[in-house]
Amino acid sequence: MSQYIIYFHQQWVGEHSDEWFAERGALCNAVVSDMRDAGVLVFAGGVHEDMDAAFTADASSGTPVISDGPFAPAEQYIGGLTIIDVADVDDAKRWAGRIAEACGWPQEVRRVS
Repeated sequence: MSQYIIYFHQQWVGEHSDEWFAERGALCNAVVSDMRDAGVLVFAGGVHEDMDAAFTADASSGTPVISDGPFAPAEQYIGGLTIIDVADVDDAKRWAGRIAEACGWPQEVRRVS
């Protein structure tokens, strides 16, 4: 078994109506339920959109320093993620496709090592 992270950047979502998001939420929840039933779900969740609430922990100086805000300014930031534990890359691709279809925006997939 191999773990994969399937994620999207908030900027990939685009502008949509509240009704559109409500419909997509139900579709996404159904895919997560299917992953849970299949025994491949490790974790799934959205990330809070308010970057002002982000903070950084940096111990590169030898002492942990906690700072408000993201580590570095970025044009794109993670909007949500799913971690799955599957037999092979083909399974990861299949689940990523289902998530992308349900959400209505692209997903990026990387193996967790």
